[in-house]
Amino acid sequence: MKSAYFSDKYVEETRFGFWFLRSHVWQHHVLRVAIDDLLGLFEGAPPEAPVLLDAGCGQGRSFKHLARAFVPARLIGVDADPLSLELSQQEAQRLGLEAELIGADCSALPVQDQSVDLLFCHQTFHHLVEQEKALAEFHRVLKPGGYLLFAESTEAYIDTWVIRWLFRHPMHVQKSAVGYLDMLAGQGFQFSPSNVSYPYLWWSRAQDFGMLERLRLRRPKPFGQREETLVNVVARKPLNGEPACSTAS
Repeated sequence: MKSAYFSDKYVEETRFGFWFLRSHVWQHHVLRVAIDDLLGLFEGAPPEAPVLLDAGCGQGRSFKHLARAFVPARLIGVDADPLSLELSQQEAQRLGLEAELIGADCSALPVQDQSVDLLFCHQTFHHLVEQEKALAEFHRVLKPGGYLLFAESTEAYIDTWVIRWLFRHPMHVQKSAVGYLDMLAGQGFQFSPSNVSYPYLWWSRAQDFGMLERLRLRRPKPFGQREETLVNVVARKPLNGEPACSTAS
């Protein structure tokens, strides 16, 4: 595994980050929790037997939970790292799943226009340098009426000493929760407050990982009185001719 580097497209994981993406903590406490939360943000039922694209699939640890939650008829995984794609293939085979794996950056997806029902982007966006281009690609490949399942850590979490020490990110593109929501709305995605959540999970509080609260030495700050560390959104691509209208408040 190469050490982390900055390219013009994305920032590669550190050795620690690559190991962490194979861990039980990542799969059970991060991926599983995010997918279950996103599932609850749909206003109705998700599309049946969808074409599902995992943008930044990493080592395929999401496949198990995506298959359980959405039962896709077709599963596509995209990642820019060749070793991650090899491990994704092994994970799909271990699970007995058919997965089409593509080596590409999110800012240039080799996927047909309007061919995807659900696009899952989990903890990938903050690694991307060309975020606007990636979001435009997400919009392009989604069918009208399709959904972007967007789950991201915010700048309040990424810009902490422990995350800077263990991981690598393009710091000049990090955004707040509101910043990400504004970007999604600006691209034309639809969502309302009922389609957005702001999880305040223990692992996202990098200063003490919520230890003082678990020891009951401090009360957690309520929503509206804290810097949000995570934002999850189920955002819909409007149907042809349907006006885009989004609000998160």
